[in-house]
Amino acid sequence: MASLSMAPVNIFKHGADEEKAETARLSSFVGAIAIGDLVKSTLGPKGMDKILLSGAGKSGTVTVTNDGATILKAIGVDNPAAKVLVDMSKVQDDEVGDGTTSVTVLAAELLREAELLIARKIHPQIIISGWRKATQAAREALKEAAADHSNDEARFQEDLLNIARTTLSSKLLTHHKDHFSKLAVDAVMRLKGSGNLEAIHVIKKLGGSLTDSYLDEGFLLDKKIGVNQPKRLENVKILIANTGMDTDKIKIFGSRVRVDSTAKVAEIEMAEKQKMKEKVDRILKHGINCFINRQLIYNYPEQLFAQAGVMAIEHADFAGVERLALVTGGEITSTFDHPELVKLGQCKLIEEVMIGEDTLIHFSGVAMGEACTVVLRGATQQILDEAERSLHDALCVLAQTVKEPRTVYGGGCSEMLMAKVVSDLANRTPGKEAAAMESFAKALRMLPTIIADNAGYDSADLVAQLRAAHQDNKTTFGLNMSEGTVGDMVELGITESFQVKRQMLLSASEAAEMILRVDNIIKAAPRKRVPDHHPC
Repeated sequence: MASLSMAPVNIFKHGADEEKAETARLSSFVGAIAIGDLVKSTLGPKGMDKILLSGAGKSGTVTVTNDGATILKAIGVDNPAAKVLVDMSKVQDDEVGDGTTSVTVLAAELLREAELLIARKIHPQIIISGWRKATQAAREALKEAAADHSNDEARFQEDLLNIARTTLSSKLLTHHKDHFSKLAVDAVMRLKGSGNLEAIHVIKKLGGSLTDSYLDEGFLLDKKIGVNQPKRLENVKILIANTGMDTDKIKIFGSRVRVDSTAKVAEIEMAEKQKMKEKVDRILKHGINCFINRQLIYNYPEQLFAQAGVMAIEHADFAGVERLALVTGGEITSTFDHPELVKLGQCKLIEEVMIGEDTLIHFSGVAMGEACTVVLRGATQQILDEAERSLHDALCVLAQTVKEPRTVYGGGCSEMLMAKVVSDLANRTPGKEAAAMESFAKALRMLPTIIADNAGYDSADLVAQLRAAHQDNKTTFGLNMSEGTVGDMVELGITESFQVKRQMLLSASEAAEMILRVDNIIKAAPRKRVPDHHPC
C-alpha cells in the first residue's frame, strides 16, 4: 500500500505540461533576462538600431528602429515571463510614450540580481519585501529631486525644449533634435494644456530631407478634390458623411431581372439615377459648400455636386474623417432626412497645396484652433516611419509634462540618485532584506553602465566617478555621452519628465516582483483538432 501512495500521480490531461519550483523559476528568469539583453543595446543616446523583418519574400516589410516597444511588439515570444515584460513595455508606451527600453532593461536587471540572491538561499518573499521598501525609498528620493518650473513660463518652455531634446537624442532624429524639439514643443503648446494628441496630425511624404519637415497650422487631408469642382473655398460649411454614393449603376446581386427590351433596362437605370439625384438634393438642403465622404463618390453624384458649386471629397480614410470631424467641430452623418439635427463642420479656407509631387487639401481656420499638422519628409519609407515613432514619443512625453510639470535630470543622474538612497537604506537595515535592497540599487546602477557601454566608453570608470560625485552630494551629476565624461546635467540641459521616470521605476519593480513570485508554470493541453464532417 505504501509503495502505491509513493507513485507519482498525474492530474493533468494528456498533453498538458508542468514546470515546478526551481525549473519554473529558472525558465522565468532566463526568458525575462533574454528580453532585457535583446533591447539593452538600443538604450541611450549612442544606442544601436534593430532591423525587423516581417513576412517572407517580396511581400516582407522592413522596419528599422531602436524603440523598445516597437521591437518587442514585433517579436513573437513563447516564454511566459518574457510576455510579461513585453506587455509591460506596451503599457509604458501607452501611459507615457517613452522609457520603454529603460523599463524592460531595469526589470531584467532586477531579475538577474534576484537569481543570484536565490542561489544564496534567500527566499523570494524576503527579496520582494526588500524590493518594496527600496522602491518606496527610491520613489521618495525621485520626488524630492523633481523640480517644478510651471510658474515661470520662460523656464518651463526651456524645460520642455530640453525634455524634447533628451527624448529625441536616443532616436533617429538626434542629428536634427533642435529642429524637431522646437517643432514638437510648438505643436504641444498649441493644445493649450488639453493633451489631446488627436488634434496633431502627422503626414509622411517621401522626398527631401528630414530638415524639410515642418509644422503646418491647419489640417491637411491626403486626398484630391473632385473633377470640375471649386479648388478653393472661403467660409466653408462642411458635411462629413459615411454613406454609399456609388449606386447610380444597376447593382442587383443574387437576383435575376427579365426584361423584354433594352428600353426597360434604361428605365431601371433612370430609376437608380433618380434615387441618387434625390439623395444629393437631400444633402444639398443642409446649406453646405463642401461634402466629404468616407466612401466612394461615383461620377454622376460628383457631377451633380459640381453643378451646385459644392466641393466633394471622396474616400477620406476613417482616421482622417474622425480627426476632421474633431477639428472642424462637425459630426459624421449617415442619413440626411433632418438637416436641422446635423452638426456641420466649419473652417475659414479650403485650398489645394503641393508637398513634393503630391497634391493635398489644406483646411485653415478650423473650429478647433489647436489643430495642426506635422509634415515629415525623408529619403526612404523606413526613415519616415522611424521619424514618426520618434516624434510620437516626444509629443507623448511633452503632453504628459504639460499635465504633470515636474522634471528630473537624465543621463543616469536620477538612477544614481535613487541607487544612493536605496544603498543608504540597505546599510541601516538589519537582516536579509538588506541584501535585496542592495541588489535593487545595483540594478538601478546598471542603467548608466549600459548607457556608457553602448557609447563605447569605459563604463566601470565612468560609473565609479559618477557614484563618487553623488556621494560628494553633487546630485545633479550624470553621464555626458558626447564627451565621454561625467558632467553637470543642469549645465548640459539633459532633462527628463518626472512622470516617465516614476512610471519606469514602478512598472519595472512590479513586473519583476510578479515574475519572482512564480514557482509553477502549467501549460494547458493543446485543443485537439476534430475533423469537420459537416462542411458548409
